Amino acid sequence: MVSLAAFLARPLAAQTCLEAADMDPATRAALINTAQRYFTMATQGDVASLRQNAIPALAGNFAGIEAAVVENKPILAGVTPAARSPYLLKAEGTVPIERAEFLCGVFAGNGQTANSAVFIIPNLPPGDYGFVVLDAATSKGAQTVSFVLQQDGAAWKLAGFYVKPSQAAGHDGAWFATKARDFKAKGQMRNAWLYSTEARDLLVPVPFMSTQATDRLYDEFHDLKPSDFPPSELTVGQQTVKIITAFLLPVEQQVALIVRFESADVSKSDLAYQDNLAVIRALVAKYPELRDAFDAIVARGVEPSGRDFGTLQAMKDVK
Repeated sequence: MVSLAAFLARPLAAQTCLEAADMDPATRAALINTAQRYFTMATQGDVASLRQNAIPALAGNFAGIEAAVVENKPILAGVTPAARSPYLLKAEGTVPIERAEFLCGVFAGNGQTANSAVFIIPNLPPGDYGFVVLDAATSKGAQTVSFVLQQDGAAWKLAGFYVKPSQAAGHDGAWFATKARDFKAKGQMRNAWLYSTEARDLLVPVPFMSTQATDRLYDEFHDLKPSDFPPSELTVGQQTVKIITAFLLPVEQQVALIVRFESADVSKSDLAYQDNLAVIRALVAKYPELRDAFDAIVARGVEPSGRDFGTLQAMKDVK
């Protein structure tokens, strides 16, 4: 049962979640069948049919969905996905909900349990929504294909489409979580933070969903977030370079660190290449622990116009 604490934590606006076991069989089957039908459209690159079956707000701004379909068609073609148990999210009211929060499943006094989930969706219009995840084993590794569906009469219209790897560089979220704990035990808090962030991302199919596993990782590593990484500025030779961001990103089967920094000019590729190498060397010199966590570093100089130039260097070659 949901504990009193969890009940009191529910938002005042009526937002409820039904798991598959709580739905009537017809609704459960309709959600899964609709998601699989839209999956087939996506694998065929049938953007027109997907747009025709989308809610009006999405159909009028379909460029993002179209790009995702075109990008992932070669990966998903010929794949037969397996459907996870769907969720039915009910948002009541007459105006969009600023922060719709759906608590799905059984909760205990200290939060989520092994089979629960939480969805937090901003600015959600009232309605009945289905959430279906399809697991797809592809030539590029395991992928999740998630559909948000909104009920329109007897039909379930497309309201969201997400394709996301469930592995990175050949490893799943549990592997990254274990590595994060190993780095934490070694006192390498920057590596621990970066790996824990990747673990949380891999453990859920969409960014607006959390589970017991992701909540525990957040609680375990939140206070370890380093205040000095990424640095706002980095001394590179006789210059001071402003760092925009740094984050973990898998590149093929390698775990790479991406660092983006401000550059006045990247038009001359030979000079931009040397600048990127200098930033990589300076970053590793400042944070030697990065050698233990990353196979490569990618430095990208970014002009004020937004144009950038990137260089990948294997960690073993960073001197």
